[in-house]
Amino acid sequence: MLTFDILLIVCGTLRPELADSGGVGGKRSSGWIWSRESQKEIAKEREAYRQRTVAFQQDLEAKYHAVISENRRAVAQLSLELEKEQNRTTSYREALISQGRKLVEEKKLLEREWAKVMQERSQLQPLRSVYLSRLEEEEDWQRKARLMLKEVGEALAERQNIYCSLVTPRRSRLELEKNLLVRAAVDPVAADLEMAAGLADIFKHDTYCGDIWNSNKRQNGRLMWLYLKYWELVVEMKKFKRVEKAILEK
Repeated sequence: MLTFDILLIVCGTLRPELADSGGVGGKRSSGWIWSRESQKEIAKEREAYRQRTVAFQQDLEAKYHAVISENRRAVAQLSLELEKEQNRTTSYREALISQGRKLVEEKKLLEREWAKVMQERSQLQPLRSVYLSRLEEEEDWQRKARLMLKEVGEALAERQNIYCSLVTPRRSRLELEKNLLVRAAVDPVAADLEMAAGLADIFKHDTYCGDIWNSNKRQNGRLMWLYLKYWELVVEMKKFKRVEKAILEK
């Protein structure tokens, strides 16, 4: 009963005058409620209450500071992530700007190159017409030269076959050689190829013959076939040399 009355007094629900007038124990308890012992109990309970209140406040403050610290760490982390993201965005933006500038420069370069190509094309257009026209003329000359070389090759094969024959008269070979030399002198294409000197070299030095029973004319002679291949290459070269000369003269 004493403790209950003390708590009521501490909490302010039981006033001393009510205790003296008979509340909660009446006059019978008025002597010991305000005794020194009871005052100590009241002071003790008040101190305990104060300590609990202080502890509660300290716990609240600790939790508050913990929450504040956690929030500050979270804010710092978010700030760091935001700064990284901003730096990353800035880097991307700078890279895009740089790439855009590079593309613009490349476009300008390509436009200049295209303009240069178109200018060169317009300048080369007349030369192209000259080239095609001259090339057509030279191909006609080339056809004549190839035909002439075919006929000369057949004559040389016949000449070498006579040379290697044991029964054909020597005068037949000499007549054939004479005709070839005359053609080399009077035919414009043959003269352009300077065939006379080559024919003379063949007649003098090409003494190769195949097997005695050989019936294939192409197995006779060696130097003559080299000259024929050489003259074919000269015909091809002269065609382009003539075209080149015609273009340069323009």
